[in-house]
Amino acid sequence: MSQNDSPIIVGLDIGTTKIAAIAGRKNEFGKLEILGFGRANSNGVQHGQVLNIDQTIKAIQQALENCQKSNPSLDIKEVYVGIAGHHIKSLQTRGDMVRQDAENEIQAWEIEQLINNQKKTFIPAGDQIIDVIPQEFHVDNNANIKEPIGVNGVKVGANFLILTGDRNAIRNINRSVERSGLKTKDLVLQPLASASAVMSDIDLEAGVAILDIGGGTSDLAVFYDGILKHTAVIPFGGENITHDIRMGLGVLKSQAEAMKVQFGSALANEANSNAYVTIPGLKGMPAKEISVKSLAGIIQARMSEILDFVTYHLKQLDLDSRLLNGGIILTGGGSQLKHLIQLTEYTTGLNARVGLPNEHLAPNHIDELKKPMYSTCIGLILKGYNDYEQNYKVFENNFKKVEVPKELTVEAEDMVAEIATPVFGAQEKTVNDPELIKKRKEKFWDRFKTNLIEIFSEDEDPLLK
Repeated sequence: MSQNDSPIIVGLDIGTTKIAAIAGRKNEFGKLEILGFGRANSNGVQHGQVLNIDQTIKAIQQALENCQKSNPSLDIKEVYVGIAGHHIKSLQTRGDMVRQDAENEIQAWEIEQLINNQKKTFIPAGDQIIDVIPQEFHVDNNANIKEPIGVNGVKVGANFLILTGDRNAIRNINRSVERSGLKTKDLVLQPLASASAVMSDIDLEAGVAILDIGGGTSDLAVFYDGILKHTAVIPFGGENITHDIRMGLGVLKSQAEAMKVQFGSALANEANSNAYVTIPGLKGMPAKEISVKSLAGIIQARMSEILDFVTYHLKQLDLDSRLLNGGIILTGGGSQLKHLIQLTEYTTGLNARVGLPNEHLAPNHIDELKKPMYSTCIGLILKGYNDYEQNYKVFENNFKKVEVPKELTVEAEDMVAEIATPVFGAQEKTVNDPELIKKRKEKFWDRFKTNLIEIFSEDEDPLLK
């Protein structure tokens, strides 16, 4: 498939702390070329749900404006949108269908009809079906068939995982997108989008759990034997950690966020007991010194709670380290927290690693686009390409030549600095070691470079999704 024969697909990640819009197209090697990228601070979204539509619209429009600034030749009309929130539920069903033409092999349209029949499944009032995902197929007396197309038989059926969400929450997302001048091509569960971006075929075969740690929620997707077995939304994320720090240490939210990003650790035992962060006092009040070890203790308590939920869900599925050979893949902005891999392995008993969307990206893009906080957005584009390649959806007026902007390639990488929220006058110091203090200060301030490209000009939280 040449680049000019493939559509431009845009993923829109409406998160609790940021809204990101990424436009991409597959090249002749099947890798994603990023054609446009924009983000904005998210307002109006809490715990993954749109609560204030007007504020969300403004944030979406700002992200789109930044995306089109990065590539003025883009014309964005349709988007794939991620959905999350603790209102998301999943249920298992089984469906069968007697074939009208049993003499011929099973065709793709018959499988599509079988899936569509499951959309008539009874669900609680106020909920709406988001997606129907087939698991194991069976044809006549033959079970555990992964690909039924081409198989001959009289009756075909499957086990299904049906994903549902609150009708009002879905309506709020669609309204926010439509009033921003866009059309929702499809709603995709965020953990599934993130999984497609960071998971390989080897992971799928080995068995793996994907934990996407976002700002308002942490999303779990479990794959075993090549099949999606379970999804869950854990109602805690990076913002809960920030709130805990703010309340536990008596600081401002912005200061709590900055300390978490720059000095935070998921393991209190790994934190330096002699290191302190100095927070300037408010309106003439004395400065406050906060132990880095105390900060790590607060972070570890909340992260352990999130990981306990993961362990609970895996036990419900009777899956352990013997079955999930791929372990746990951590992604989302929260996965960048220091020592989180060690805490995850200790709590769950599974191997862990941070999942980056590098595998599906063309190799010439800046590191900013390869951060785990953009896994959902990259995955949404991949979902769009799956729909296109499987002829699930029609893509019109979208096959024009658009070049990859130089600002998003490695030639401009020296223009992009690590983006972080500055600690308002905070400094880390180690008792009785002035030389180490000096070195750490220099290292700390070196992180803040001023040569940021325009599309990254607003404040960003590199920890939260």
